[in-house]
Amino acid sequence: MEFHVKSGQPEKQRTNCLIVPIFEARRLGITAEKIDKQCEGFLTTLARKGDLEGKLGQTLLLMHLPGLSTERLLLVGCGREGELNEQSFTEIVNKVISTLNDSGALEGIFCLSEIPVKNRDIAWKIRQTIQILHQAQYRFEDFKSKKTTLKRSLRRLIFMVASRRDAVAAENAVREGLAITHGMELAKDLANTPPNICTPTYLADKAKKFAKSHPKISTAVLEEKDMAALGMGSFLSVTQGSNLAAKLITMEYRGGKKDLKPIVFVGKGITFDTGGNSIKVPPHMIGMKYDMCGAATVFGVLAAAAELELPLNIVGVIPSCENMPGPSATRPEDIVTSMSGLTIEILNTDAEGRLILADALTYCERYHPQVVIDIATLTGACMLALGPYASGLMSNNDALADSLFKAGTQSSDKVWQLPLWDEYHDALKSDFADISNVPIADIGARTIVAGCFLAKFAQKFPWAHLDVANTATLATGRGATGRPIPMLVQYLLNRSNEL
Repeated sequence: MEFHVKSGQPEKQRTNCLIVPIFEARRLGITAEKIDKQCEGFLTTLARKGDLEGKLGQTLLLMHLPGLSTERLLLVGCGREGELNEQSFTEIVNKVISTLNDSGALEGIFCLSEIPVKNRDIAWKIRQTIQILHQAQYRFEDFKSKKTTLKRSLRRLIFMVASRRDAVAAENAVREGLAITHGMELAKDLANTPPNICTPTYLADKAKKFAKSHPKISTAVLEEKDMAALGMGSFLSVTQGSNLAAKLITMEYRGGKKDLKPIVFVGKGITFDTGGNSIKVPPHMIGMKYDMCGAATVFGVLAAAAELELPLNIVGVIPSCENMPGPSATRPEDIVTSMSGLTIEILNTDAEGRLILADALTYCERYHPQVVIDIATLTGACMLALGPYASGLMSNNDALADSLFKAGTQSSDKVWQLPLWDEYHDALKSDFADISNVPIADIGARTIVAGCFLAKFAQKFPWAHLDVANTATLATGRGATGRPIPMLVQYLLNRSNEL
């Protein structure tokens, strides 16, 4: 799919389809008025006859209008002018995409960037359009013997802007939008791959290939013997029941000055989670291949950063293994020693993500990071707390939390901060070890308690935890979304602009 930016007179453009907004009360927008004039009042006549209402989501496709060079004119109802919000804009763009795909147009000139959306500029509208279009066209059919035969669909979209000044912002938005969508598609492909293929070794091999295709990225992989030498007893306790070797994968992107401390992303990489000896009931195992969406996010963020050539140093740390039951698997009430030296009583082997992240967070200390952000499908309780709309955010640093919240708002990939109060920390006290991995008595607040556990291993740097169990997959649980890549890339863009 190609995207371009053009400034000029839309009514004089030669294209397969010109896409123009119309508002309620049959009010013509700026571009529609120019077209109406070029067509000697044709649109006004249609409006008088009732063919154009301008209601949200309505479309009218016209062919070969007199006075226009375009083959098709797609009029799109945008509701009441001045009342459009992000959700309305998304609905409009989705309607445009489906209409264009049905029309057979291979190219379109998109004039909907002129729509006023509350608190949003042209760059946001362009980035969102690119993301929505890619999502509509995304298919994961690597393991189907018969692929879906797609209709003759849109291949080229041109964003029409009012001036050359707008064109600069629009071109940057296209570049950023494409990098974000490419990162999201990489993450979705990894997450959607079945667990018999997407193993820890598979992820490690992907990371090595990834480095070969990106000159500024290097990759290293620690094996279980290396982790044992480092004292990663917490991480290794999770993989004991699996016959597949665990991997600790690191990817370093060097785009900034040598003395610039790195931003570190840690992604939970459980390639399949049965719950271990605290085994899940069968229906709850469906979708557990997505327990590595945090790892997939790290791949996607690094891919976007490399494509944008951001002037930052970024490290991705991915602890990856399976969580399986069996005679060698960790038992409830086992006590292990983490890399930090803290001992952990494991009361529930299905609370495994925090165990691998604990050692990964301690490992991050060697990078002397500016900040560390971990991304994990950590608790199903996050869906109960926030629904599918905002990822859970916890942090030991207010400035970092604020910057992530801001990036979420800017990108429409929202987060919501939850507390890490002492009362919640108290729930993790153990009678026999330094801490337990879950409370001995369920106090609720499972998302927060999990964040409190991680906080104990992130005391030497500014840290934020993103629980994406509710946002990394579709509401059906069958399909990855690519979130929170838009928010994290926006965070990196903001950090780049501060340099």
